[in-house]
Amino acid sequence: MGISRDSRHKRAATGAKRAQFRKKRKFELGRQSANTKIGTKRIHTVRTRGGNQKFRGLRIETGNFSWGSEGISRKTRIASVVYHPSNNELVRTNTLTKSAVVQIDATPFRQWYENHYGATLGKKKHQPKAETTEESDVKRSKKLERKLAGRSSQAQIEQAVDSQFGAGRLYAVISSRPGQSGRCDGYILEGEELAFYLRRLTAKK
Repeated sequence: MGISRDSRHKRAATGAKRAQFRKKRKFELGRQSANTKIGTKRIHTVRTRGGNQKFRGLRIETGNFSWGSEGISRKTRIASVVYHPSNNELVRTNTLTKSAVVQIDATPFRQWYENHYGATLGKKKHQPKAETTEESDVKRSKKLERKLAGRSSQAQIEQAVDSQFGAGRLYAVISSRPGQSGRCDGYILEGEELAFYLRRLTAKK
């Protein structure tokens, strides 16, 4: 018996069972879920209605994630699924779906931040010696130093995000549909949304 997307088989709001006036139709068909996992890229194409195609992501390990407050996006590696609003089973099995909260590698974003603002992220405040030696190793022109000094006044990053850079992992949400588009893209969590999911994660533990 195939998977169907019709609503004729459902009961009415009163609980009454509806009469079957026709059988299933091709345009009502549903397919098995992709259950996209983390791994070496594996994408299958599916021929759909009208000769169109869906790209069924079976294994994906990287995605394009945007950092909203800085207005940039970078391709980075997906480490694991840490929270899912609909089903804890998807967290246990590391299944990638839309709206899943994942941990991603912070390196591309940290490198961009250090190049753009000339400041290091995730460093503890009580390590001035290490910072001075690192900065002295990098030779910069006076023009570049003036540019970085001008930008450093705009470099404001919230504490919750900065602390994640210290661990090398960032919390992000998947906004694409890996099982339909074959892509696992999303955005880094910040502000109230990050605070909400951090509360959920601590409550789960």
